[in-house]
Amino acid sequence: MTDSNTGPAIDAQARLHHAYLLGLQLMIASRRGPSVVGQWMFRLFRRQHEAKFLSSFDKLGLTGLPHAVACARYHVLSNEMGGVAVEYAEESDRKAWVRFRYPRWMFDGPTICGVPIEASRGFLEGWYAHNGVSLGNPRLGFVCVSEDMSGEFGLCGYFLEHDHDLAPAERLRFAPGERPPPADPARQPRAPQAQWNPERLRKAARNYALEYIRNGIVTLAEVIGEDDTRELAGLAARLIGMQYWRETAALVGASDGGADCAADYLTRMLRGLGDDCAVLAASVTTATVEQSGLRILRDLAPAEQTLLWDCWQQLWVGALRAHGPIHEVVATRGGTLEAPTVRWTIGG
Repeated sequence: MTDSNTGPAIDAQARLHHAYLLGLQLMIASRRGPSVVGQWMFRLFRRQHEAKFLSSFDKLGLTGLPHAVACARYHVLSNEMGGVAVEYAEESDRKAWVRFRYPRWMFDGPTICGVPIEASRGFLEGWYAHNGVSLGNPRLGFVCVSEDMSGEFGLCGYFLEHDHDLAPAERLRFAPGERPPPADPARQPRAPQAQWNPERLRKAARNYALEYIRNGIVTLAEVIGEDDTRELAGLAARLIGMQYWRETAALVGASDGGADCAADYLTRMLRGLGDDCAVLAASVTTATVEQSGLRILRDLAPAEQTLLWDCWQQLWVGALRAHGPIHEVVATRGGTLEAPTVRWTIGG
């Protein structure tokens, strides 16, 4: 079971990384414009699709189902585990609907007013339009009937197996006049309870947000380059760390104050990632924290690790500097690729 002290930290990590994703979307939209956001979302969701889609079918109990039904249920189940509400309606073996309900996780709060529709088009092309390709079914496509930024009724559409093979441009189409049938709660897909207990679901919600950041920063560099990614994703991280320090500190039971309080906050938070973390020395003016494990960098290529680290560490620089005394923060990576470590030095 999740330790009673670690559970809130898992929730705090989910909250912080969700906010980081939202802030980074807004920063790219405001600094680089709609086209860049669309390109970035396409690459992000295609990367996530190729890493997760087929490998999750057995885990979610979808193997052997008709493809349209399996795809719709996949999006209901996988999003539900991340805390995203999605309704399901099945018309036939060849046509099944998904409707995302508000508030939208991907564009939470006022974020929905600042992210352009190109973001939606990017992830529809990157993931939804590619399901048939991944399943080896050239007749399977997705029809979108409503989008978030258009002010209709939220992201909604259906997977449809056509009578003919689809050209690439036909795998995603738009039909804004159509409406979904009523959702039947009794037919709403649910994750297998034996495999997905409350503890695992809690961690899944954290990992859901974490994976968006891990893949999002790597794919952003493919669009705007590594130097600009370090600048913008690092700035967004620092701002989010400062903005959400007080909220996350309350979640993990940490206090405002000197370097010792900052070290306590950092240690509690990083344990929410499943990393080993300990305070080596602490006083009101200086503190040292050692972290090992670094889940955030797991299974990435060395160059990807370096890029992600340069941006991600700014979350904690921002959070620690938001304490009452303004702390200088130095993070020094060590260890090996397989067993990385970080030493955090917090000064007055």
